[in-house]
Amino acid sequence: MNPIATGKGLAVVTGASTGIGYELAKCAAQQGYDLVIAADEPQIQEAALKLKEFAVSVEAMQVDLATQDGVRRFTAGIAALGKPVDLLMANAGRGLGDSFLDEDLQQAQRVVDTNIIGTIALIHDIGNRMKTRGQGRILLTGSIAGFMPGSFQAVYNATKAFINSFSFALRDELKGTGVTVTCLMPGPTDTEFFERADMLDTPVGQGKKDDPAFVAKVGFEAMMDGEGDVVSGWKNKLMSAAANLTPAGMLANQHRKMAEPEQTKN
Repeated sequence: MNPIATGKGLAVVTGASTGIGYELAKCAAQQGYDLVIAADEPQIQEAALKLKEFAVSVEAMQVDLATQDGVRRFTAGIAALGKPVDLLMANAGRGLGDSFLDEDLQQAQRVVDTNIIGTIALIHDIGNRMKTRGQGRILLTGSIAGFMPGSFQAVYNATKAFINSFSFALRDELKGTGVTVTCLMPGPTDTEFFERADMLDTPVGQGKKDDPAFVAKVGFEAMMDGEGDVVSGWKNKLMSAAANLTPAGMLANQHRKMAEPEQTKN
């Protein structure tokens, strides 16, 4: 990476090639922030070209943040720019459908490595730099899925429960440091998530979904306002509120109705 131009500030966005991550990067660019964006696919370069239309500097890295080496290369690249990170939007995530025992174990473990291991490693590195500086904003993309046991999406929902919980704890730990932590908790969103998770033959995969631009705008504004958490969309707000009052066994059964593949139903 080359030294980045001086703009309003520097925003780092992971999982930024498409979907919510791209739209979060777009929100930052529209506000005049220079960008460092990452994804594990070559489309990240196409995203960078589009984001440069906002007259900000954009550095793109194709890197696998599910691996320790990928996180190290990414954080080293950011440090080499010589510019502090003002905004960190840890959005990289991976899903996986089907019943747990029918899933490929390596793919299931990759969901954990991406959603949890890589995320906390990245935040530990950049978060420490923010804390030392006494300034910074962190946004984690959690999910309303973290409020319910995810039958036929068990590993993914469990990782989002971790992210939701982790964000609240980290926010409390960072009180008075000048660093804020916000958790964005969307519901089903119109991205490539369901195709990549092999969930197109499920009711949730075929159902109506939220606009990723709307979801990102809600999350970005909440982060900039220093809010602790935000659920995007009134239907998702109702679902998350109801989940807090519903027994776990009932929630798991409700989730089955949304996420069970058609071919497994008899």
